[in-house]
Amino acid sequence: MALLLDGNQEAARRKLAEVDYSLQSFTDGVSGRRFAEVSDAAAFTGGRSRGWGRVYVDLSTPIRWSVQVPHPIADENTERVGAEVLRGEPGGVLVLAGAHRNAGKGNAADVAHRTDSVFHSVIDELIKRKMPGVQLHGFANESFPEFDVVVSTGAGDRAVADARLLSKGLRAADLEVCQAWSRKCKLSGTSNEQGLDAAETDARFLHIEMNRGIRTNAESRSEVASAISKLTERWERG
Repeated sequence: MALLLDGNQEAARRKLAEVDYSLQSFTDGVSGRRFAEVSDAAAFTGGRSRGWGRVYVDLSTPIRWSVQVPHPIADENTERVGAEVLRGEPGGVLVLAGAHRNAGKGNAADVAHRTDSVFHSVIDELIKRKMPGVQLHGFANESFPEFDVVVSTGAGDRAVADARLLSKGLRAADLEVCQAWSRKCKLSGTSNEQGLDAAETDARFLHIEMNRGIRTNAESRSEVASAISKLTERWERG
């Protein structure tokens, strides 16, 4: 991934092929921008998907930030919000897990709480480069009925200013937001492994939880994505 992030696509393609990953590029029909897609090479050879996840890298400008989706399908439509955030502003990387969080034994596929995954390794590379990131999660309405969204800085406090800006945008969309840096909130992600990694490196990290009502409504998903994009616009400017 380091080679791709540095803009060396051909070298990255060769290196990724050594571990059975494919690197393709395409023009997104919505944003009009070029993206690189890193995915399981089996998808292009007729083989069975191995749940290895995917990474999308904006090729139109230097990379400045990431949006992370550790529990696609399990946290319904978080992958849709992630894609919308990636399209919203230039300079982003979308890191998408490839397996349902309950796949395998124990928490083998729960990449938000493991460090031995490709998902974590990619984000670790981004964190080493001090790139801010936002990680998307979902919760059942009844598990925290007082709030629509929980915004947290995870295990660290480097991104409090970013969290305040995001929360302001979410409240402007008439969403009830629990701000975990200023009060006790459920689902604040303090044990999230990527958040712990960011805290150790003093990198900015935001952990976002959305209730199911938001995630199953296209307009509400777009409102959340728009609020996040106001933040990534600031990150893109450096």
